[in-house]
Amino acid sequence: MMKAVLNDYEVKDIAKMIREWTDNTQESFAPTVNRSYASIRKIEIGERNLYLHTLLEWAKIHKIKITMEKE
Repeated sequence: MMKAVLNDYEVKDIAKMIREWTDNTQESFAPTVNRSYASIRKIEIGERNLYLHTLLEWAKIHKIKITMEKE
């Protein structure tokens, strides 16, 4: 099991984390989320942003569970 406290990350880092947890390169990940390689690259370096619903969709496609917790 892998866990991350997402409050400590930017959107670009969370997108990259989702990709890395699927053991994909940017090129192999892109078609799984209906994006181009260039788009994934721009997202991961912060040149393009994503909506939360997109990150949740990517996580669902790749069977990554996103949870919230109140302290």
